[in-house]
Amino acid sequence: MEFGPIWRASMRNKTGVVLIVLQIAFTMTLIINSVGIVEENAKLLATPSGIDEDNIFHLRSSAYDDEVDARLIIEEDLRQIRATPGVAAAVQTNSVPISGGGWSMGLATAPEEGVEQVLTSVYMVDEHGVDALGVELIAGTGFLHEDVVWNDAASGWPSKVIVSQAVAEAIFPGDPTYGVGETVYIDQNEPMTVTGVVERLAAPWPGWELVRERAILVPRQLLGQSHLYLIRAEPGRRDQIMPDIETRLAASDAERIIQNMLTMDQTRDQTLDANGALVNILVFTVVVLVSITSLGVAGLTSFNVTRRIKQIGTRRALGASRRQILRYFLAENLLFTVIGVAFGTVLAVATNFWLVESFSVPRFSWYWLPVTMIGLVAISLLAVLFPARRAARVPPAVATRTV
Repeated sequence: MEFGPIWRASMRNKTGVVLIVLQIAFTMTLIINSVGIVEENAKLLATPSGIDEDNIFHLRSSAYDDEVDARLIIEEDLRQIRATPGVAAAVQTNSVPISGGGWSMGLATAPEEGVEQVLTSVYMVDEHGVDALGVELIAGTGFLHEDVVWNDAASGWPSKVIVSQAVAEAIFPGDPTYGVGETVYIDQNEPMTVTGVVERLAAPWPGWELVRERAILVPRQLLGQSHLYLIRAEPGRRDQIMPDIETRLAASDAERIIQNMLTMDQTRDQTLDANGALVNILVFTVVVLVSITSLGVAGLTSFNVTRRIKQIGTRRALGASRRQILRYFLAENLLFTVIGVAFGTVLAVATNFWLVESFSVPRFSWYWLPVTMIGLVAISLLAVLFPARRAARVPPAVATRTV
């Protein structure tokens, strides 16, 4: 099949050809960049937290009596929670993984200014922290009761810290002990000894790539009027004990407010709800645009068949077979689809560079280019198949008509 005659014949309807080429190019640009965003958001939706999500829930208890001893309240609440049948461990903390809100601090190997700091999220726990979260210690040990410091947010830090493996590898690269026993400095000048390392512990912000798996545990209990309790149930008993915990806490202090009691599944859904919505919108947009492009290709080919009906009849009268007519229109469509895809590739790459620089959108994976190219060519050929078959069925007698 020679493409020269096809090109010359198609140039009689330049507007239609240009529109189809541009439509295919813009469709490819949108698909490529949307797929990159969808891929990144899908990773966020599946971000592993490192904790025992299936058996963990959390709640917030708030009191409004300034005269109450916050430490006594926390200790009594934890005593009641831990005494509840079905509870494996419980802790007061300042934040929960993948919850969307928490603390971040910098860690460095020296207190001097100018030393590079590793940014990390911070979870404040007591000696039950490792058990309550269900994280796995891969080096060192957990905290002891005497390690725990009680103070307010403006006071100093404790002398010990447990870090996630991602933090240890960032601060002590290549160290087989992950820095256990070494000293790190938080808030630039406060020393802390690394006593243990957990395999994985996600930050509260799954979208913050820099600290996504960087987290530390510190033996610190904040004193205040609002307390966040994280409870780990025995396997399979989480849903059973949630109302029991709420009832016990409410009965111990009628003036307190208990709110935001959530499982980790609910926490993940709330935090990543916007990401899930974005994925759905982009997928819907891509499907609609591909459908419109397919209809456009089919419509242009159908128009060309109608416009060239007598020409097709003449070719049939001169001996062209149905297969040759079919092949002609498929080749014509393939020619302009390839042009559109080539232009779309350049446009997609340029657009992605702009999005990355301007809006920190993730770069798409290179393999989506050939996948999208092949997919658009296949969809375009399928779209043109019906009008091309209609052209192939034009009888030779059409050539003799004068109207």
